[in-house]
Amino acid sequence: MNFSLIICTYMRPTALLKLLKTVELQSLYPNEILIIDGSTDNLTKEMLEVNLFDNLTYYKVNSAQRGLTKQRNFGIERVRDHIDFVCFLDDDVLLEQDYFKYLIGTYETYPEALAVGGYITNEVDWKLADEANANEFYYDGWVRKEGSRFILRKKLGLLDNTPPGWMPKFSNGRSVSFLPPSDKVYPVEQIMGGVASYRKEVFKELMFSKYFEGYGLYEDADFSLRLAKKGKIYINTAARLEHHHDVAGRPNQFKYGKMVTRNGWYVWRVKYKNPKIIARLKWNTIALVLMFLRAVNIFTTKKRTEALTEFLGRAYGLLSLIFNKPKVLR
Repeated sequence: MNFSLIICTYMRPTALLKLLKTVELQSLYPNEILIIDGSTDNLTKEMLEVNLFDNLTYYKVNSAQRGLTKQRNFGIERVRDHIDFVCFLDDDVLLEQDYFKYLIGTYETYPEALAVGGYITNEVDWKLADEANANEFYYDGWVRKEGSRFILRKKLGLLDNTPPGWMPKFSNGRSVSFLPPSDKVYPVEQIMGGVASYRKEVFKELMFSKYFEGYGLYEDADFSLRLAKKGKIYINTAARLEHHHDVAGRPNQFKYGKMVTRNGWYVWRVKYKNPKIIARLKWNTIALVLMFLRAVNIFTTKKRTEALTEFLGRAYGLLSLIFNKPKVLR
């Protein structure tokens, strides 16, 4: 089972070096590593010139090729013929030593799998339990703290029992971060693109959508939902890594807020082309609730400017859907 690792990076040489040092220690090492660099400087290239890693090939893209979606497609086109699986990692993650061993091994246990996602361990605190209280979320013998937005949505009747990693009819479901660290493999229809792997053959039919440019928020959900219509997708919670959010290269909060709303609407319509009226009402109500919660953060957090600009971005994004809905590419 030969596999390639593609890392799309932008202005993060220090974070990338930390990641590659954990790749170097893997019990199962990639047959090729492709670094697709969209940086506007040469610091990443210079870092790789003095830090050598086996099987690594570096590519510097121009401005027309820059952006997560474009860089991923650029990398896919350069994967060698003998490769069976293509893995993607964000440039600000750190792998446990057996990450690839468990990730790629999933395809042997589940030969029907078209894609397998890894599991981030450092963003949520879980504990074993038989049940949960009102402020906790329970799943498969584990509990975690329930977020305030989910507590409020539950009270408003805007939350259902759709399992994590699956999209409800009104979207806004629970992400794969609501799967517990059980070491089990779970079927899903969405995986996070920054900790994902795919059979190489899927790229004969599908590529990452050109709709998602620049930062590309939810482009992984779009690709997963389209792929899930063709076959099985899984998360292996034994394939573990840490995500250390690096603010370098991220958009400002206004753009982020706008993308949360518009791109969120887009991926919802990828799964449900013509949702029923009740689903449409719930989606819009949830968008308003989340926008309201971000407005409250202006007064309850220290990062008031970020909260304000994200609130304005969400509001702009929601209003823009009235006059200019995205055209969903299928």
